[in-house]
Amino acid sequence: MSAIAQIIALPRAVPPVLAVGAFLKNTICVTRGAEALISANHGDLGTPDSIAAFEAAVEGLVKEAGVAPILVAHDLHPDFHSTRFAQSLDLPQLAVQHHHAHAAAIAAEHGIEGPVIGVSFDGFGLGPGNQSWGGEVLFADGPHYRRLGHLALLAQPGGDRAAREPWRMAAAALHKLGRGDEIATRFHNIPAAAMLGQMLDRRLNSPETSSAGRLFDAACGLLGIHPISDFEGQAPMALEALVTEPDVLPSGWILHDGVLDLLPLLACLAHCTDPVRGANLFHGTLIEALVQWITELAAAAGTLHVTLGGGCFLNKVLTGGLVHRLKAVGLEPLTAAQVSPGDAGLSLGQAWIAALS
Repeated sequence: MSAIAQIIALPRAVPPVLAVGAFLKNTICVTRGAEALISANHGDLGTPDSIAAFEAAVEGLVKEAGVAPILVAHDLHPDFHSTRFAQSLDLPQLAVQHHHAHAAAIAAEHGIEGPVIGVSFDGFGLGPGNQSWGGEVLFADGPHYRRLGHLALLAQPGGDRAAREPWRMAAAALHKLGRGDEIATRFHNIPAAAMLGQMLDRRLNSPETSSAGRLFDAACGLLGIHPISDFEGQAPMALEALVTEPDVLPSGWILHDGVLDLLPLLACLAHCTDPVRGANLFHGTLIEALVQWITELAAAAGTLHVTLGGGCFLNKVLTGGLVHRLKAVGLEPLTAAQVSPGDAGLSLGQAWIAALS
């Protein structure tokens, strides 16, 4: 059985490199000349079976490619099994920032070597200084990037637990709005809600994040959509499914010094009793806010190409609406077509960055 699941044509021939992907929905990638060979999806590297499949695939893919990698690229996060595995190899290593890799994956797929505006929206990726990133706009130029802007920071009470409990992100939004006293009554059927306001007051186990995924969760929690979910992403998927006609709240965002703050939209959703109306307002307002934000940043950076990467762009309402509006203002949005916009496509971006380094 072939270890190669996909072959992606690259803009030109590059040195042979190995990229070991992310923790979630892991794939690996090897470059060979002007093509990138990508493995099957091994799932999340949190079980012995997925780890064994990952390690076997690295050996199998390199052998089948018939190349000797000169460099191995891995995620910036030091605790991922893929990172530790890469560091165990007798090869030079390159740590690649997660959202830079999302942008590079789409640039590579579209044959673009020059600079792009990388809009990378997902649940989590480690930024410099151990920051929790996930709602980023980057200027990405091959192996180099700089952060142009990000979503406004929001506390993530309970840390990773908030990704499965959207009510926690709703509580963080209420707290930021100065309405922390409403948390206990609004979520009275959830025992942990009684103390969450104090937890946020004291900033206990409530790291700040720019995550777009957690912004979606906040909206879901305020609208009562899967306040406690069976899996990460369940609530945002349900929110997308409710959309009938995206609508714009003109006063729903604040844009200042590259930071996009959707707190006014969340304040509106806190009063919304109709989840369909809320889903329409959230998607329509987010799209319009992003268009203004991206247009301003692209003009300053001097490029028309805009990559839309990260798991949030699996949302067809968001992606389709944003592509339509960006084209209307003269930009060139690029979306994932051959590989996933989410973490399953990350190894391609890592490999492209490493090959150009």
